[in-house]
Amino acid sequence: DVSIATKDSYRDIAIGRGKMKPDRVFVVRSGPRLDRMLIGPGDDALKCGRKYLVGYVGVIGKQEGLDLLVGAVSHLVGQEGRKDAHFAIIGDGPELPAIKELAKAKGVSDYFTFHGRVTDEVFLKVLNTSDACVNSDRYCAMNDKSTMNKILEYMALAKPIVQFDLTEGRRSAGGASFYARPDNVADFALKIDTLLGDAELRRDM
Repeated sequence: DVSIATKDSYRDIAIGRGKMKPDRVFVVRSGPRLDRMLIGPGDDALKCGRKYLVGYVGVIGKQEGLDLLVGAVSHLVGQEGRKDAHFAIIGDGPELPAIKELAKAKGVSDYFTFHGRVTDEVFLKVLNTSDACVNSDRYCAMNDKSTMNKILEYMALAKPIVQFDLTEGRRSAGGASFYARPDNVADFALKIDTLLGDAELRRDM
């Protein structure tokens, strides 16, 4: 009789593939508990002597595209000459060892701190220290149609975002994010560079 979807993309599926009447499909979104997402002071020691910190939170599997992020950091450092940003990675997953090796192979391992799974206290300290946050999810049908918790967590802490241009990522973040061409590491790097270079833009986003 009624279908509940967690996002507009799933609502579209219920109406199109499921043949539900549009007035019988309701979107009920989820989000982080705001009483836990507390904006507070950061810790500049997490920047490892650099001017900026870029934060990432999430699972580290193939579809999360951390290899693309490593490629973007390599481009940022090697091609754009930006060597004043450090990248804090929170999370664990089957691809973590490979991502660490890739960062070493590309000569950018010194620009990363892999924190692994952390307590809420460390999670908040890292994100509150971050000048910007990233979501490197590569394009696939699931990622394109899904809302990622990290995007809503970043926004709850008032952080500007760089992500690839996927349908639900844009629907969720709107003007709080820059959108790079899907899976394009050079464009992703340029978006990070632009964001770090403009304090007013970061504030407004």
